Amino acid sequence: MSEGQRLFVGGEWTEPDGGHYAVTDPATEEPVGRAPEASPDQARAACAAAREAFGVWSRTRPEERAAVLARAAGIIRDRLGPYADLARAETGATTGTARSMQVGVAAARFRRYASVEPAEWPVAPQINEAGPMGRAGVMGALAVRQPVGVVACITSYNNPWANPAGKIAPALAMGNTVVVKPAPQDPLSVYRMAEALEEAGAPPGVVNVVSGRDVGVGEAVVASADVDMVSFTGSTAVGRRIAEVCGRDMKRQLMELGGKGAALVFDDADLASAVAGIGTTFSFYSGQICTAPTRVLAQRGVYDRLVEQLAVYARRLKVGDPSAPDTVVGPVISAEHRARVESYVELGRKEGATVVTGGERPPLERGFYVAPTLLADCANDMRVAREEIFGPVVVVVPFDDEEEGIALADDSDYGLIDYVWSADVARAFRVARRLRAGGVGINTVGRNMEAPFGGFKRSGVGRDVGSYALHAYSEVQAIVWPG
Repeated sequence: MSEGQRLFVGGEWTEPDGGHYAVTDPATEEPVGRAPEASPDQARAACAAAREAFGVWSRTRPEERAAVLARAAGIIRDRLGPYADLARAETGATTGTARSMQVGVAAARFRRYASVEPAEWPVAPQINEAGPMGRAGVMGALAVRQPVGVVACITSYNNPWANPAGKIAPALAMGNTVVVKPAPQDPLSVYRMAEALEEAGAPPGVVNVVSGRDVGVGEAVVASADVDMVSFTGSTAVGRRIAEVCGRDMKRQLMELGGKGAALVFDDADLASAVAGIGTTFSFYSGQICTAPTRVLAQRGVYDRLVEQLAVYARRLKVGDPSAPDTVVGPVISAEHRARVESYVELGRKEGATVVTGGERPPLERGFYVAPTLLADCANDMRVAREEIFGPVVVVVPFDDEEEGIALADDSDYGLIDYVWSADVARAFRVARRLRAGGVGINTVGRNMEAPFGGFKRSGVGRDVGSYALHAYSEVQAIVWPG
């Protein structure tokens, strides 16, 4: 058990003003460690430290910054076992998920951004006539990517390794400095990441971490005059509040918010593939992921068979101890979140949905478990079909034809990732291009980690992943001169 974790501010491990609080293992309900409770003043001090470090770090050669990230990737990879054990204990993720999709992805992201990409490129010359703005002649130009400055990284609880790494690594690669405010439920992993970066040679103040349960800590970071950009992953409601604060000072924003992914399954779909993909909502992070295909739109010709096969799939999944090698579904993050998910299942019943499977608490002595739950006979105007449940719950809505399917999919406040299953590839691409979502998977729930990631509508603002993350954490400057 990790005792008395300290804050990381300006290269110093600092005792928190607010003492410590217990981080709970959602599988055992036992303490994992004690996380620091920062004060708003300490949060502001972290921002000031990042501002002070920015001048030197932003002028460091890209190759030197890349070397720090490469060393950090190596350290994380070498400590995969203990880091994954901590991630599993903090989040309730299965061992395999903690190793591959949390710590493993974090190491890969640091390694990815250790590659140096061009930060400037020529612009086509322009021939100007004489005028009030200058003399006649050829005007040359260069477009240059400059760091934004100090980036506040406010991260989600569902993946305390991959999510922070996806913010920190590209931000540092572009010459920014960061202040990380991890989710209060599982901040200990983020401190291990800070240790790895310190050991890798990140100068004091380049990376700062402050945690706490009090919303005042996050608000102090977002409102700080030293912060130039906020990168946030979390709920749409919190994202709106952050956007309001950022708007006062025109701070840059990158927002990955909620999702209610529509999975359109056409009559000609490969049902085995569709069921396996949709079934990840039950298993992957126990449905606590914004990209999950939680809202299934099934064409009527396949509706009954799809519901039946999804129910069979869900019932076969082992729910239990995430450290057991055969466990597929672990707990949700907390007792409060379990109660929230269960309240949505009960709401679905009241709205007229049929609970095909699940809907009850698994017979386990300890842990915040929710059984994989399938709700059929749903309509798109039900709250369970419109609101993000963030748990292992799938709702199924029927549709008649392509036009109705597209209309139902787009009839949502969200637009992060949608999915299309059809044997007709031409139709699948035609439908994908019409969907109002930041990403569309065709016959897959897999991701291309170089493709842009982000949402339409209330699912967010901006794009990251791959080179798009380098764009997100930079400003474009034009330098113009007479030829």
